[in-house]
Formats: sequence, structure tokens, C-alpha cells
Amino acid sequence: MPELHDLTALEQGALVRRREVSPLELTEHYLERADRLDSVGAFVTLTPELARERAARLDAGAADGPLFGVPTAIKDLNLTAGVRTTFGSAAFADFVPDVSDGVTLSLEAAGLVSLGKTNAPEFGSPCYTEPDVAPAAVTPWDRTRTAGGSSGGAAAAVAAGLVPLAQGSDGGGSIRIPASCCGLVGLKPTRGRISGHPMYGDPVGLATAGPIARTVADAAAMLDVLAGRRVGDPSWAPPPSETFLAAAGRDPGRLRIGRFITPVITDTPVDPECARAWDDASRLLESLGHEVEDVPVPLPPEAVPVFETCWAVLTALSVVPPEKEHLLRPLTRWLSDQGRAVSGPEFGLAIGAMRRFAAEALTALAPYDAVLTPTLATPPVLLGALRDDADPQADFDAQKAFTPWTSAWNVTGMPAISLPLHWTPDGLPVGVMLAARPAEEELLVALAAQVETAAPWADRRPPGW
Repeated sequence: MPELHDLTALEQGALVRRREVSPLELTEHYLERADRLDSVGAFVTLTPELARERAARLDAGAADGPLFGVPTAIKDLNLTAGVRTTFGSAAFADFVPDVSDGVTLSLEAAGLVSLGKTNAPEFGSPCYTEPDVAPAAVTPWDRTRTAGGSSGGAAAAVAAGLVPLAQGSDGGGSIRIPASCCGLVGLKPTRGRISGHPMYGDPVGLATAGPIARTVADAAAMLDVLAGRRVGDPSWAPPPSETFLAAAGRDPGRLRIGRFITPVITDTPVDPECARAWDDASRLLESLGHEVEDVPVPLPPEAVPVFETCWAVLTALSVVPPEKEHLLRPLTRWLSDQGRAVSGPEFGLAIGAMRRFAAEALTALAPYDAVLTPTLATPPVLLGALRDDADPQADFDAQKAFTPWTSAWNVTGMPAISLPLHWTPDGLPVGVMLAARPAEEELLVALAAQVETAAPWADRRPPGW
């Protein structure tokens, strides 16, 4: 008889609907694990009493949706009314919002039960999760190595079996990076798929929320929960023709898939294990009947400084009281200073240039149903290997070398998914990444589910599971 945490999120939801287990029993099971097994830096704040109260109020007879009653967790960048939200920063260590954002409200409306807030780096900027407000997030596959970022706590929680699935957010790879480091599925939806209510804090359009899970179907079910526009949204993606969960059960058909491995945002070597994962995935896709062909890198080097200008300005938009600015991390201060040095007209020109680069890339990739790249340039690195408080420029450059592909799909707005298709000889997970045309998550999910069926990974368990 499997333990509850061995089951997928959808299997747990089915147990709730059949009244074989209650939401409170599931919640108690995961709270015990989170209390006993969080040696991976998954949580910043646990909310056991709130979780129990919410679970006890849920009536399985009123279950509406496949994830009703299933435990989850909310990233510490997302507003949660009455629950401490630090944004990964010592400057907000005691901040408690009085409203919840659209992501939190959607999860609650679907009957999921949050156990607390998952670990994130300061304002979600770095691709590692080593904040001042919590222990570093590490991959359960090797606790000396990073869980990635910025959704490192969410990925560590799912990979260690502390929750069955969790929400993350992604402005330059922050869902897909930790998914690769932790051996999980990480899906960045298309631009406008998920509401930024009520803050709408990203005027550039790089960032979006999305799911992190152990299976494609679980991720698709969470995307169904999170997706949809709210009144006041400035723009939104067209609704899908079916649920994303339904898409995970259909044949994608024979697809034309482009692939490239040349790094996009910096000139860096690619680890042989990451190259092997990408090449093996290419052959797997061909074996499934798809046409795979090499394509040029769709974004030119000139797009990189434009992206960096926008990224710096977005960091500078994180408003910190002057008396607390000294608490900011060196990287945040460095990026904020760069962002503040950009004039309004310069920022507007950078946004326009980035949209033109995106349009050129989308045009070049339009003939292809999907695009295959590695997720990361190396397997998960040792804690502290990227961080350099003494030299933030070196820190930023090291992050670019670790993640030279992920931000391309934030620029274009295309949906992208990291799949755990490879493990190194010493047991480290290595993801590969598939992207699809804007608003074509259904096709992307169908393809990813087909790949998972051909090369399943969900039964792999890290040490300490």
C-alpha cells in the first residue's frame, strides 16, 4: 500500500472525492512531513493552524475540480492576506499583507490547502535561493547543491515530498531552473495566461506564475486552476479549447520540432551531461514520430543588454523604505542602482526594442510546433557557487552562464516546460526544455505528456523521501 505522499496530486484529489481520505487527513500528513523533513530549505513560513482550519472546512461532497482538498504551498513573493510575506528580503521580514493576490485566490477557490510560504531569493531576482530570511533551498538529490531559483523553495518542497505540487513564478526561468535542479516538471505559461492581479508589477511582461509538479498531468491540472483573466487585467491569453488536464491525455500528432544548443544570453560551455540530455531527448522525440531539425539561435546578442536593462529596472521597482535599504543584498542594490540610472525614455525604448527582438524570434520559429533546448548549462551547482556578495557583476555573470536559455522564452512570451529526462551518473537531475508558440500550452502539455509516457520519471525518489 503506497504512502499518501507517493501518490500524485491527482490521485490524492481522487481519494478526496471518493471520501477515502479527507482534506484534513492529507493536510496533517504533509504538515508532519514538512515539520520533520524540511532539511531542504523549502519553507520560509509554515501556517499549520490556518491549513488545518481551511482543510476542516472543506466538504468532499462539494469537491469541484480534480485538486480539491490537495495540499500545496504559495511562493513567498505572492501576497497572502494575514500571512507573513517577506519577498525573500530582510527588509520585509515582518511584512503581513492585508490582501491576497490572484494566484492565492485561485488556489483557494479550487479547494487547495496551502501549508505556508515557500522560500525565494530577494525579490525573486537570482537563479539561486539563498535569502537572508531563511536557510538556503537545496535539491533533495544532493543537499550540498542548489535547488535553483527563484522558485527554489517550491521545487525543494515538491521534490522532497513535503507537498505534492506547488506554485512558482518565472521572469527569466524561475520555474524551469529549480524544476531542472530538483528533477521535476516546471511549466512557464504563455504571457497573459495567469492574472497579475492586483499589483500588475511587471510592465515589461516577462514574469508569470505557473506550476511545479512531479508529473505533467499534475502540472496541467494546476495550470487549469491558475489560468484565466480577472476584471482589470490589461491583457490576457485566449482561453484554451479544453482543459489543460484533458490536453495531457491526447495525442499531440506528428510535430515539427526545432532544436538548438548554442547558449543565448552568454558564451559559456555546456556541460556534457546537459548536452547528452538534450541529444537523447532529440532522439526520443524522433522515435515518437516527430521531425526534429537544427535551427539558428532565434535571439541575437544585441537582445541581451536590452533584457538586462529591463531586468534592472524591474528590480529597482521593488519599493523599499529608505531606512531599510541597508538590509538589501549586494546583488539587489547593484541591480537597483543600474535600474535607477535608466531614464524613463530609455526604459520605454528598451521595452520597444525587446518586443521587436521577440517579434523577430517568433517569426523565425513560427514554422515549428515546438523548440528543444537544454534547461541549464550544468547540473545543479554547489551552494554558494553562483553567489558573490563582494562582486555583484560576477554574481550576475555566473547566473547567466548557468541559465543561458531560459530567459529567451520570457522575452518572446512563449510557454515553456522543463522535463526531468536525465540523471547524471552520480544521481543529479538534468532537465531539458520544450517551448511552444504563444498560447499553445495545450500542444506543449500534450507533447510533454507523450514524452513522459515514453520515458517516465515519477517513480524516482531522492534520498530521504
